[in-house]
Amino acid sequence: MKITRIFDLIEQARQKYADKEDLLAGKSGDTWKKYSAKQYTDIVNNLSYGLLALGVKRNDKIATVILNSPEWSFFDMAITQIGAVMLPIYPTISEANYKYIFDEAQVKFVVVSNREIYYNIKKAITGSSSIEGVFSIEKAKGIKPWTEILEKGKTNRNYDLEKIKSEVKSDDIATIIYTSGTTGNPKGVMLSHGNILSNLESVYEVLSKNPYKVTRSISFLPLCHVYERILNYMYQFAGISIYYIDSIEKLGEIMREVHPEIFGAVPRVIEKTYDKIVNKGRDLKGVKKQLFFWALNLAHEFEFEGKSWFYDFQLGIADKLIFSKWREAFGGKLDTIVAGGASLNPRLTRTFRAAKIKIQEGYGLTETSPVIAVSRFEP
Repeated sequence: MKITRIFDLIEQARQKYADKEDLLAGKSGDTWKKYSAKQYTDIVNNLSYGLLALGVKRNDKIATVILNSPEWSFFDMAITQIGAVMLPIYPTISEANYKYIFDEAQVKFVVVSNREIYYNIKKAITGSSSIEGVFSIEKAKGIKPWTEILEKGKTNRNYDLEKIKSEVKSDDIATIIYTSGTTGNPKGVMLSHGNILSNLESVYEVLSKNPYKVTRSISFLPLCHVYERILNYMYQFAGISIYYIDSIEKLGEIMREVHPEIFGAVPRVIEKTYDKIVNKGRDLKGVKKQLFFWALNLAHEFEFEGKSWFYDFQLGIADKLIFSKWREAFGGKLDTIVAGGASLNPRLTRTFRAAKIKIQEGYGLTETSPVIAVSRFEP
C-alpha cells in the first residue's frame, strides 16, 4: 500500500505484520506488555474517537510529555489521523518554556507520563486560555487517566473516522517540534506528513541494504526528539519489534533481557559503553588482561579493506576469545547501532565494527525531518 500519512503505518502493519505479537512492547513492573498490529490499531482508533468526543478538531494542538512507551505511539497516531497536530515536549524543560510553548501553540489538551511530570507543568498550565484538560499515562491521584479518553472512544462512535482520515493530506502539518535554538524562546518546527515520510523512505532504503535482517529493536532516546522518532517510524515500517525503555538506567539489564538487534544512540552513550568495556579489561589479571588489550589494539586498526590475511586470522581469534563476550553484554544479537546527535570518534566505529557490531552514523536537523546524510552498510 502507498503510505502518504504517518498513520498509514498502522494499516500497513495490520496487513503485512498481522502475525507479529510484539510490534510494540512496554514494561510494566517486571512484565512486558506486548501489542500486536490489531491491538495497536484498535487502541489508536478508540483514542481517536475519544479525542473527537472531547471536541478535538482538525489542526488543534495536543501536547504530549510522555516517556518512551507504546502509549507515545498510540497518541501520535490517534492525534494525527484525525487531522490534529502533536506537540511532543521534553519532560525536563523549564516552567517558563512549557508556558511559552503552551501559549504560543494554543495547546488544547496535554498528556503526561506521570505525577512528577504533571507537577513540572502544573504552574505553566494555570491560567491558560486554551488548555481544557490534562491526562496521565500512569495512575495518579487528582489527574485524569489516559484510559478515560480510551473508554470515551469506545462509547462515542458517532463520527465517520474513515472519512476524517481520508481528509488528512500529505501536505498537512503532522507535528510541531519545539527546539531550544541558540537564543531566546523555543522555536517550533512544523513538519508535514510528507516531510517525515519522504525522510523515512530514504532512511529505510539504507536499512534495506543491511545483509542481516533485523527484527527487534529497543528505543530509549527521547521520542520527543525527531532523531528517535524517525527510527520509531522506520521500525514500524519494516515490521521491527520495538521495546520501549523509559529510563537509560535500565539499558544494560533490558538489553540482556530483550536481545535487541538494532537501536539508536548518541555518541556519549557509545563512548560510555566503550569506557565501561575497557575498564573491565583493566580489572583482568595476567594472560586474560594481555589477551583483552591485544584484541582491543587489533580492533583499533580495523579497516574494511587492505588488511592482510594474517590480520583477519588474528581478528577471528580475537572474536572468539574477546569480542563474543562484548556482544553478550548487549544481549547477544546486536547487529547495528544508529549513531547521531553529535560527531562520533572514528576509533569507536572501527572498534565496534571489528567486534561485528555495525555503527551507522548520521547527521541531520529537526528542520530537515531529520536525516541529511547517513553512512551506508556497503563498504
